Amino acid sequence: MSKAFPSKLLFLKRQAGRVRKLAYWAVTGQLIRQLRDRRALIRARWDYVLESLRMRAGVRSQLRERLGLPPAFAAPEPSALVLPTSDAPVLSILIPTYGKVDYTLRCLASIAAHPPRVAFEVLVVDDASGDPRVPGLHEASGVRLVERSSNLGFLLSCNDAAKLARGSHLLLLNNDTEVMPGALDALFDTFTSHPEAGLVGARLLYPDGWQQEAGGLVWDDGTAWNYGHQDDPRKPAYNYLRDADYISGAAIMLPLPLWRELGGFDPHYAPAYCEDTDLAFRVRRAGRRVIYQPDAIVIHHEGVSHGTDVSQGLKAYQIANFAKLRERWDATLRANHLPHGTRLMRARDRALHRKITLVIDNNLPEPDRDAGSRCMIGVIEALQARGRVVKFWPLNGLKTPGYTEALQARGVEVLYGPWSGSFAAWIAENGGEIDEFLVSRPHVAAATLPHIHAHSRAPVIFYGHDLHHARLRREAELLGSAALRAEAASLLAEESAVWQAADLSLYLSEEEVAAVRALAPDVAVGSITPYALPPLPPEVPRPEGRNGLLFVAGFGHPPNEDAACWFVAEILPLLRATLPGLDLTLAGSKPTEKVRALAAPGIEVTGYIPEEELTRLYGRARVIICPLRFGAGVKLKVVEALHAGVPLVTTPVGAQGLEGVEAACAVAQEPRDFAGHVLRLIMDDAAWSAQAARQRSYAGDRFSAAAIEERLEAGFAEAAARAALRISAAEPAQPTG
Repeated sequence: MSKAFPSKLLFLKRQAGRVRKLAYWAVTGQLIRQLRDRRALIRARWDYVLESLRMRAGVRSQLRERLGLPPAFAAPEPSALVLPTSDAPVLSILIPTYGKVDYTLRCLASIAAHPPRVAFEVLVVDDASGDPRVPGLHEASGVRLVERSSNLGFLLSCNDAAKLARGSHLLLLNNDTEVMPGALDALFDTFTSHPEAGLVGARLLYPDGWQQEAGGLVWDDGTAWNYGHQDDPRKPAYNYLRDADYISGAAIMLPLPLWRELGGFDPHYAPAYCEDTDLAFRVRRAGRRVIYQPDAIVIHHEGVSHGTDVSQGLKAYQIANFAKLRERWDATLRANHLPHGTRLMRARDRALHRKITLVIDNNLPEPDRDAGSRCMIGVIEALQARGRVVKFWPLNGLKTPGYTEALQARGVEVLYGPWSGSFAAWIAENGGEIDEFLVSRPHVAAATLPHIHAHSRAPVIFYGHDLHHARLRREAELLGSAALRAEAASLLAEESAVWQAADLSLYLSEEEVAAVRALAPDVAVGSITPYALPPLPPEVPRPEGRNGLLFVAGFGHPPNEDAACWFVAEILPLLRATLPGLDLTLAGSKPTEKVRALAAPGIEVTGYIPEEELTRLYGRARVIICPLRFGAGVKLKVVEALHAGVPLVTTPVGAQGLEGVEAACAVAQEPRDFAGHVLRLIMDDAAWSAQAARQRSYAGDRFSAAAIEERLEAGFAEAAARAALRISAAEPAQPTG
């Protein structure tokens, strides 16, 4: 670890301390949010403490209720059951049974209460149990009941019954289960969101809500774990989509053609046990993924069918079949699986041969609300596209509703509090398993880099977004504020310390890279494409039928608030002198009091808008404006306007970091020049169409996911080389001779 970085941080803390931090958040409009976040985290930690005390006292309270799951189903009369099944199913639900009719009825009742959106059928196959209540299931509407005259055993019974399935997908569902709301849709939809999936399995909970299994682990000796057994299902480790070694066959879904191609369960394991594990291994061998879907929650009454005693009955085959599994897959186990019970983080992610990258930012990305979040989502997707396992640490510790789940659905473990504890404690325990770090924003880096260097030898990339001190300095100059100038100087000191501590710093433009090199010639710094935009739509925008001006921004950010106020005060009157009825839409989240006060006839302030509404606004606007007077970095609102092909007028600040953009769109600093460009684009259709074409060409050539992937790959290689030098320089020389 470098000795220079801690001393610089200490200097910064002594120089600024809490006053600097409070000033920073006040300037950026985040102080209130930080205080709210802290209160929320304290409440979450208190709930966690109470739950832990209950567990230690042996009180298994009804966690099921606190998870928001419905109460347990009663066993209805068969004649009262109505399942909305179809004669043209997409999904075939196969429920193998051996008596235990009450459990089967509860399972069917749960399907009736929470059916999938797609057309489905239900096959109940009783394996000659002799239970006199089985024939009564014929009275259940929508159920296809098959009663065998001779017993085949669980495995062969499933294989034979699956021949009757008519859907494109097959769900194998134990009769001692209850499907929870949305579970069947979550399983089925995974095949759409992840076309490479071959087998998708549910999260299994006990009837009281405690966890039974969050996917299965198989060790190199062939032994297996039900991961997360008897633990609290709310922990982050169990709540993100990931590859699993196998999923218990109580609730697994496959494409029916793949099931038939593989021959279903292998009779090698008849009559039962290990057939589901072997199936998962064969799915992978066929080039498909085995995926654990945490949103598919299924209650499982463990041991109802075959008991739990491995010394007798059908359960006795479990030990013998483990030996068969180990013998068949010995080479695969030794090559791709870890020793029993070791390196759990890497084992659960099937990451023996994959890199684990920890991304750290102040809070979870909210890509529909701010540009920085869009950047971070692009980074995460690029890392995953190159095969990395990505984990995300929000410095504020919060599980942000909606945005947490969106990342987890992408396969990212979000390490929110209180489950993950403090960053210092977490990295001390897990730092050795992290292969790479990407840390975003100066204050986040200052808070985490000392702990990273103390507990990990992995390379660190600092993702700067923009030069924070430069943005604040420009605002200070514009407003003539001595306090902001002092704050800008403090931020420069903080950023400089971070540049020295990181193995590589990345900014969104060569302009910022040059500025960093001028300030700190000895640090490693480079640029990265900021945004991955979708391919350009084939339809070329046309000027006809469009009217009004559009400014899209997050108005809680001071540069955007200033831009809106300046435009309305200085430029809009010039435009309305020629076009009295010209409308302006200020669209975006967190409009401040000053921005809301701009609302008037012909000026609309929308507040937060969803993506589809933004698309509609782009589709009707005649001209996009971005009248920034201060700021730093590449602006998403500028890039999106270029990509949309709707003519843009911006300022030199808005054009920052976009080399050569002046040839594609109109750039003006003075109000009269700005207004002149807008008027020309409103009144001249030919000029409008020509600029729209230039903008599309500019955006289409520059902003791609592949460019981000390649830059990060090269960046981490460079950072790894520099990390090796940093560590070597910090370690004491070894005596010779």
